[in-house]
Amino acid sequence: MNLVIDIGNTFMKVFLFEGKKINFSQKIKSKQKNKIFSMLNLEEKIENTIISSVIELDRGFYGQLKSICNNLVILDEFTSLPIVNKYESAATLGKDRIAAAVGAYTIFPETNVLAIDAGTALTFEFVSDKGAYLGGNISPGLSMRFKSLNHYTNKLPLITKNENFPLLGKNTEEAIVAGVQNGIIFEIDRYVEELEKEFSDLKVILTGGDSFFFEHKLKSPIFAELFLTAIGLNTILEYNVKNI
Repeated sequence: MNLVIDIGNTFMKVFLFEGKKINFSQKIKSKQKNKIFSMLNLEEKIENTIISSVIELDRGFYGQLKSICNNLVILDEFTSLPIVNKYESAATLGKDRIAAAVGAYTIFPETNVLAIDAGTALTFEFVSDKGAYLGGNISPGLSMRFKSLNHYTNKLPLITKNENFPLLGKNTEEAIVAGVQNGIIFEIDRYVEELEKEFSDLKVILTGGDSFFFEHKLKSPIFAELFLTAIGLNTILEYNVKNI
């Protein structure tokens, strides 16, 4: 049994994997991270654990993790990866970004694959069919775009996403919804179109909190996988355990 822990600034996601299958998943507030030890059914033997965190963790927390598993992997820029990382500044590459890239290549091995995370930020990660991570892009996500329009202007209201939106808005609220949501759709579609010119066999995976909102609004066939980052972390864990 593998334990996968992904800690963000606000929330912490916990997964138990049996092979490649997720048997358990839970989301809690990061500041309540110690709840993980009462949450888990420790009658099920945890062999290996990987932790990815954007916040500093104390030694006591790591010590407790080590006490419930045989092997603990802490993801950082020095962690061995099952893909080749071609990013020029590996130390600044977000752990969630490289995990999503590994997750995408896990689902579509030996295939050119683009992972798109529609979350707080909109990120794009490309892995070649040779298993090389060649980089990606970052732009504001859906909620961030709505909030920015409201924050940096005096008169524009704060709008939230809406399933029904036109190509061109006929009032201010419609104009914001159409501008933000069509902007993201056109952005994703264009990235896919440009990559498909060079990689005709390209596969695209969409993840993140807004993935299902955009899944059926895009031109190209898109595979949605909400737990892509967790899948990638589990693959990184398995890769490192085999090399211990």
